[in-house]
Amino acid sequence: MSVKIGIIGGSGLYKMGIIDDTEEIDVNTPFGKPSDKITIGKISGVEVAFLPRHGKGHAFTPHKVNYRANIFAMKECGVEYLISTAAVGSLKKELKPCDFVIADQLIDRTAKRITTFFEDGITAHVSFADPFCKTLSDIAYKTAKEEGVDVHRGTYICMEGPQFSTRAESNLYRSWNVDVVGMTLAPEAKLAREAEMCLCGLLTVTDYDCWYEEEDVSISSVLDNLKKNDKNLANIIKKLIPKIKYKRTCKCHNALEYAVITSPELIEKNVDPRVKRILLKRFI
Repeated sequence: MSVKIGIIGGSGLYKMGIIDDTEEIDVNTPFGKPSDKITIGKISGVEVAFLPRHGKGHAFTPHKVNYRANIFAMKECGVEYLISTAAVGSLKKELKPCDFVIADQLIDRTAKRITTFFEDGITAHVSFADPFCKTLSDIAYKTAKEEGVDVHRGTYICMEGPQFSTRAESNLYRSWNVDVVGMTLAPEAKLAREAEMCLCGLLTVTDYDCWYEEEDVSISSVLDNLKKNDKNLANIIKKLIPKIKYKRTCKCHNALEYAVITSPELIEKNVDPRVKRILLKRFI
């Protein structure tokens, strides 16, 4: 199987009805099972693989999502271009609820996530200065602009959760000039880079977090604003998918080229055969 474009997002994306000709497949990985079955289908005539990050019905909290299995399963399907959709809280007045943000930079404040495929017998250090693919992100930004929505570029901070921020935390992040806060994108970005995928963070602003004194964040406001923005998100994705056909000359596609420092004979001896076949085939 070789499906070049993958989408990881909320299960609501599946319910939007934008994925046609669907079939569901089970993928088991060396890192366990993904959050759910992967849906293979077509958006605007282009084949895609879709995975609900938290499972259908939202079964997994952010710190319990098996990010390694999710990204590995996408890689095994052949995914090279990955779109990660997520809800975020705004840390700036000009980034309003129902606006969109294309992630440019990332701060990771999590502590409970496993964010590498490479341990127990192999060492790799990928470059991560720019955690999102500029080419893919530029296409997503332009597409959102063409849809007439308010869209921004910005820095995403990933907090542990599952609780929302304290007011002190929210104001701390604002003092760092961070744009939006969420709970899922950091492990996906790190693992996608190790899997040599182009990654775009397509983010929907649902609230002002709790720094904004007029209204504290609540799950009801998050869900209300997500629902309001369903149509815009669906339209952006339907227009974006057919545009993802550029030749990959970015650094994403060969992120492992100089990153693996373990000798080939030790890789051959110690590393799981599927990890070697899917991630390391050119090194052994």
